[in-house]
Amino acid sequence: MNQRSKGHTLIGVAGRIRDEDIALVRERSPIADVIGEYLQLRNAGGGSLKGLCPFHDEKSPSFNVTPARGLYHCFGCGEGGDVIRFVQEIEQLSFVDAVEHLAQQAGIQLRYEHGGRSSRGDQGQRQRLIEAHRAAAAFYAEQLLSPAAQEGQRFLSERGFTRADAEKFGIGFAPPGWETLTTHLRKKGFTDKEIITAGLASQGRRGAYDKFRNRLLWPVREVTGDVVGFGARKLDPEDDGPKYLNTPETPIFKKGHLLYGLDLAKREIARHRQAVIVEGYTDVMACHLAGVPTAVATCGTSFGEEHAKVLRRMLLGRSNQGGEVIFTFDGDAAGQKAALRAFDESHGFSSDSFVAIQPDGLDPCDLRIQRGDGALRDLVASRKPLVEFVIRSRIVEHNLDTNEGRLAAIDAAAPIIATIRDAGLRQEYAKDLDKWTGFMDERQVLRRVAQHMRRPESERRPARGRPAPAAPPGAADAAPYDLRDPSVQRERQALKIAVQYPGLAAEFDALDAESFTVPQHRAMVELIRNNGGVASAGDAQQWATRLRDAAPNDAQRAFVTQLAVEPIEIYGELDEHYAKEILGTIKIHSINRQVANLKSRLGRLDPASDAAEYERVFTELMRVEQQRRLIREQGSGTT
Repeated sequence: MNQRSKGHTLIGVAGRIRDEDIALVRERSPIADVIGEYLQLRNAGGGSLKGLCPFHDEKSPSFNVTPARGLYHCFGCGEGGDVIRFVQEIEQLSFVDAVEHLAQQAGIQLRYEHGGRSSRGDQGQRQRLIEAHRAAAAFYAEQLLSPAAQEGQRFLSERGFTRADAEKFGIGFAPPGWETLTTHLRKKGFTDKEIITAGLASQGRRGAYDKFRNRLLWPVREVTGDVVGFGARKLDPEDDGPKYLNTPETPIFKKGHLLYGLDLAKREIARHRQAVIVEGYTDVMACHLAGVPTAVATCGTSFGEEHAKVLRRMLLGRSNQGGEVIFTFDGDAAGQKAALRAFDESHGFSSDSFVAIQPDGLDPCDLRIQRGDGALRDLVASRKPLVEFVIRSRIVEHNLDTNEGRLAAIDAAAPIIATIRDAGLRQEYAKDLDKWTGFMDERQVLRRVAQHMRRPESERRPARGRPAPAAPPGAADAAPYDLRDPSVQRERQALKIAVQYPGLAAEFDALDAESFTVPQHRAMVELIRNNGGVASAGDAQQWATRLRDAAPNDAQRAFVTQLAVEPIEIYGELDEHYAKEILGTIKIHSINRQVANLKSRLGRLDPASDAAEYERVFTELMRVEQQRRLIREQGSGTT
């Protein structure tokens, strides 16, 4: 069952999305634009784009996107597919939900078989929850203009935010009633189950009741701009409940993966190669309005590795090194503790992590109110390397007036320096440690750091099966697939031409599966043949998609994606002459193998006792030799 049919079965009796609508969604959802919402892509030459893979942790980009064919493939982890598949994987959606998500983004009204247009109940759960949040965000924003929201309006005004600022960030107000939003959403056609699943209401003994009441709300958006949750601050100090209340974990709200303000900051983060991490929603607003448009904040949780992965993909620049990640914290004990925790979580940024501490404890929002936009920009500009901040934090815990205290400080800081990957930078920090403690013995400090050096995990044990970039995934039971083998290289080149440039590959249809040496390649030839051969390919982009949809299993589908995305490595431009030469070479090498096999078999036969078989093999050998001579004379290949 192919990917598309698997997706259709998720609709069930409600009817499947029409094939032509799925094709239209693919057509109007440029893969580079969609993937570019999640990670930074840069030109990789040959019409391809490259970035850091969002599906596994990597430091060097191996994730390739080929806009001309509408496909992506990671040569590190093997993930690949079309734009629908990408949305499925990145958002953890069903095929149907991914199609509906892209259709909504592209303004396409989907049609469903067995009943025309889908009723509300037929839509995927994710789409319904997104629509509920869209309706809730509009309702809350409208309520902020009502007389009941006077306290919320005053809160914003006191923090230097205007009505236009509130509109820019979509701020809203939840009225104090118990069912105000719930009643509104019911009238919009949403069920209590949907409203509760979305995290907009809770289940009580008498039914659903509003999750947020008498609170100022900030909509939390995915990087695509869809609202998936809210952060809410209470306005009445006498009200029960926490000062800040966030949407609970839901099918669409995963706080460990979300960064507030990222939808607004993503392009500036990529352009400036800088991300500023602040602690609150108003801090994000203050930074953006003060000229620091790269600010984001976590949503009710500490900064974690998943957040780091999201930012790392957006920070990738022309080099393979990430940009700056600047953590801002209060200067009090809690802020210091938060900075130390950030250090533990930010090793993925290595030496590119910084910290900006306001000594008087003002958070970015208060700093802007009291000292203006320039002070906030200066705070970010005054950043110091996070590793330096952590080292100094360890040092001040000890009495540096005694030898014992200085040695204790060195031993406390040495393990931190030992985590620095760059040897030169590690040595410089060891020298700084000697200076900051006043120990005055660089060699001994360096020795103590060396004692804490730990070998990387990859060197402590054998590498664990990272798939070779060229090997088709899921082919563990197939013949060895070694790209150092010239035959494999030639055959793979021929298959890439047939998939990417069918118009130049007319000779391909003359080849049979036995012309190829490995099972994966022979299966690919059969797949192309079963789909009418390259002669019936038509549009190159649709051809690759046709082959993917017709592939009988995930392994072959992944192999089609690899062939469609992987560059064809030649000098100069690919033309019909080169394509014909490669395909002719496949044919001549196939014939050479046949000749060698027939000669070997002939040598094992006794002309006297096996006369009939000997004559048959000899005749076949003469026929194949004649075929080889004809190909040579026509100049279709080389030996």
